[in-house]
Amino acid sequence: METANSVLRLDASWVDYALVALYFVFVLGIGWAAKAKVSSSIDFFLSGRGLPAWVTGLAFISANLGAVEIIGMSANGVQYGMQTMHYFWIGAVPAMVFLGIVMMPFYYGSKVRSVPEFMLRRFGPAAHLVNSISFGLAQLLIAGVNLLLLAKVVNSLLGWPLWVTLIVAAVIVLSYITLGGLSAAIYNEVLQFFVIVAALLPLTVIGLNKVGGWNGLKESINSSPHFHTWPGQDLSGFSNPVLSSVGIIFGLGFVLSFGYWTTNFVEVQRAMASDSLGAARKTPIIGAFPKMFIPFLVIVPGMVAAAIVTPIASGAAEPNEAILYLMRDLLPNGLLGVAIAGLLAAFMAGMAANISAFNTVVSYDLWQTYVVKDRDDAYYLRFGRWATVGAAVIAVGTALIARNFGNVMDYLQTLFGFFNAPLFATFILGMFWKRMTPAAGWSGLVAGTLSAVVFWALSLGGDPVISLPGQGVAFLAASIAFVTDIVVSVVVTAFTTPKPDSELVGFVRSVTPREQLVDADEENSPWYRRTVPLGVLCLVIVIILNIIFA
Repeated sequence: METANSVLRLDASWVDYALVALYFVFVLGIGWAAKAKVSSSIDFFLSGRGLPAWVTGLAFISANLGAVEIIGMSANGVQYGMQTMHYFWIGAVPAMVFLGIVMMPFYYGSKVRSVPEFMLRRFGPAAHLVNSISFGLAQLLIAGVNLLLLAKVVNSLLGWPLWVTLIVAAVIVLSYITLGGLSAAIYNEVLQFFVIVAALLPLTVIGLNKVGGWNGLKESINSSPHFHTWPGQDLSGFSNPVLSSVGIIFGLGFVLSFGYWTTNFVEVQRAMASDSLGAARKTPIIGAFPKMFIPFLVIVPGMVAAAIVTPIASGAAEPNEAILYLMRDLLPNGLLGVAIAGLLAAFMAGMAANISAFNTVVSYDLWQTYVVKDRDDAYYLRFGRWATVGAAVIAVGTALIARNFGNVMDYLQTLFGFFNAPLFATFILGMFWKRMTPAAGWSGLVAGTLSAVVFWALSLGGDPVISLPGQGVAFLAASIAFVTDIVVSVVVTAFTTPKPDSELVGFVRSVTPREQLVDADEENSPWYRRTVPLGVLCLVIVIILNIIFA
């Protein structure tokens, strides 16, 4: 008897293979071209801080538009329908606007090379070490998710064993990052953004046409909650609509979302590569505009697959495979090649973002800070390239861990609850409360992370109070981590000594002069080139979308 996995083969022709090959030529060509501009570690890790806002803005969103976004969110579309929009409209855009308006002036203005380095200068070595190690671990685990899903596409295309496809996929990503560093990753992410849209748009249009349009989709699925975003009870796991809405707004919209978008160096690194403070502030907001509309290209295909793809509708295949089945059943040759290239682009964008952030933190924040301190710049550039190789090898192993999760979003939201939620609590408290001490910084992080891990472990026991369906456990774990971090930080601060104000300039808002937090040139620009008006426009549009699809 054939399994769903063995049946899933994409019937590609020579045209499709040629399009995929052409895409790889461009990818490796960009890496080779970027190599000529890498002459220092800053060039390799931060693109020499010389990229315009439109490039970093598209790279910012493309770095997030990886395997998790496409495969994970389409899987959520199968299971939860339009409720999945919360991950974008509640769980992304407000935090991206907050990052651009409030937090980027501190990151960019302080001239730190990474988010953990910000922690070092605000809270000292202990908090810095905790953050660096936890971030590095998280990136290796998440890179494994992207690598696993990339390998599944190659497996569906060529029928190769999983271990072979994992190695081939890792080598492809490794090659262009090792050559050109962050610049190669960013320029490839800009290319990948357009390739991904070109792949997903036809799939969405053809899929909706096949099912009879939006009304036909409603008749096929026949589940009212699938077509309304609020109160999102299937997604949150709370049967009470009020608790569900609170859980989504606080757990996802505040703790998980702000924790991810405002402290995750994978995203912040793109903004830090900008050529000015104004460009750095606009980077996440430029990315927020496509972020609002991308869900229509990833969630709707998942809903279509639930309606017309028999293995998905019957449960014989995993929700993670919804996009692949749609490609197999709906796309003619030629368009299939574009779709395959788009998926490969998405997976490589995600994995490249994880690895380029990992090699920066390992090289600067761990190796240079604690192991080999006083070598020349060329040494750390070489070490960064070797760290890239090591990360790709380890990601092959972490990909095998991710295989155990039917819906990768369950896995990812759990990781974000462990690492990002307590980090956001430490950041936001330390950025606005100058009294917070270095001891509070590291103890809050450790306590918050441990509380989330303990709650998650208890939830595996099947207790009906905490073993929520959907992704409610991740929301609760993140909320517990956030609150625990705040409480522990406040208590420890009361018994320890803060830094003097002179050491907090550029890191705490109340002691930082206003001129360090704004770009004078931007203030004299038209409204559509200023950070705050663009951010307000984003929030207005996302409120309108929530009302329309409520």
